[in-house]
Amino acid sequence: MKAHPAGQPAAAAASPDDQQLIASAHRALAVEERALGALSARVGAAFARACRLCLECHGRVVVSGMGKSGHIAGKIAATLASTGTPAFFLHPAEAGHGDLGMITRTDVVLALSNSGETPEVVALLPALKRLGVPLIVMTGRIDSMLARAATVALDVAVEEEACPLNLAPTASTTAMLAMGDALAVSILDARGFTAQDFARSHPGGALGRQLLLHVEDLMRTGAAVPRVLPAAPLSAGLVEMSAKGLGMTVVVDESERILGVFTDGDLRRALEARADVHSTTVGAVMTAAPKTIGPRELAAEAVHLMELHSITALPVADAHGRLIGALNVHDLFRARVM
Repeated sequence: MKAHPAGQPAAAAASPDDQQLIASAHRALAVEERALGALSARVGAAFARACRLCLECHGRVVVSGMGKSGHIAGKIAATLASTGTPAFFLHPAEAGHGDLGMITRTDVVLALSNSGETPEVVALLPALKRLGVPLIVMTGRIDSMLARAATVALDVAVEEEACPLNLAPTASTTAMLAMGDALAVSILDARGFTAQDFARSHPGGALGRQLLLHVEDLMRTGAAVPRVLPAAPLSAGLVEMSAKGLGMTVVVDESERILGVFTDGDLRRALEARADVHSTTVGAVMTAAPKTIGPRELAAEAVHLMELHSITALPVADAHGRLIGALNVHDLFRARVM
């Protein structure tokens, strides 16, 4: 057999067929599913104590880990921070070069290490002990050095990795990630964290826009709102509708109370009935008692109403039914609410 030069890989195996690839994926998912199933039985008193340490923390939860565990630690820190628990990721290798100063006595440290012996993480122990900082450890070895030094140790051991060589961190990192999510969710539930709280920490995201933007933030007001009296001829309603570009005009009385709307659809139906645009009044062909929305309603509710009733614009009414604004689908699209 011909020897391969040092450092050169052997020739690639024959390309697998689709069924082999799918079978490998099924096996990996089955391994990870079993790992998560086993994890649930280990959630008990230690988990509750870890939650309490985070809830009682007056500083931040400092999450740390090395390698693949470090990537999971970063995600857990981000999840905690976005759900009401101030948190950040600390790279353990950088900690010994000045970043330890980021940890204060009011913090809690959450360290991730499958082996429980990761040198860079173990090296943090003396400093944490001097600070008197509570230490939560997620590890696959509950008898490891980190677990023994921890205030609380969470067992995230897995029987095998999804990697067919049982080497690459796969099921073990999934277990850590799931335990971190369970921790974050339990804490946010205990804090009474709401969807609005979540939106406030995600103002640039779609959910933030849906939960923070109100109709009054988007609606057109004043002269930009199309309106006519019910006695106005169709021609006047058409001119007003075209000029304001909302696809409708609101029909109001002398006190600005909303009586109806005159839409493209109403115009089409009037023309099909051969209505005279100069003698027929808007009030005779308008859609009476239209759907309206209040200024303090969420913009997302305007989207819901439009979709539910297959309409493209909404008058905005005050508590007395008076016209104070209007908006259409284009306003909502521009605000990226829909």
